[in-house]
Amino acid sequence: MKPEKSTDPGSSKKKSHPFWRWFWLSFLVASLAYAWHSFYVPPNDVDWADDIVAARQAASDSERPVLMFFTADWCVPCRMMKRKVFADPEVMTEVNARVIPVMIHAGDPGADEAFERYKVQGTPITILTDSQGVVIDYAVGGIDKSEFLELLDKS
Repeated sequence: MKPEKSTDPGSSKKKSHPFWRWFWLSFLVASLAYAWHSFYVPPNDVDWADDIVAARQAASDSERPVLMFFTADWCVPCRMMKRKVFADPEVMTEVNARVIPVMIHAGDPGADEAFERYKVQGTPITILTDSQGVVIDYAVGGIDKSEFLELLDKS
């Protein structure tokens, strides 16, 4: 004789093993933590110029070089630099004292001209120029605090 099949739709469903519940919960928490870590950018006290024209004028008036940071909203290495380099108190002090910084966002009005002039094809790119726009030095890709301070030393 065959056992009778249950007509209850929930009775054929197996309960998952507790390991898988913990695994997926841990995976979700780790994924959210990584996303926060990748995209969180704390505020900084760097005195960013509004645009390249204003930065060059300020550089000419103060006889300091211009620091251009090419970035994009979708650029994770850019966000990492903003968090690990530009938010560092030592870097903020050095930048404000030694250069006129300007952040150039891909897609902003007027940014295309700067991207073309300096042949920037990706982000992040950090370029140090004199007040006339002549390149002194540059760094391609995300750089850490020590590399950034070495770049500033060339100003």
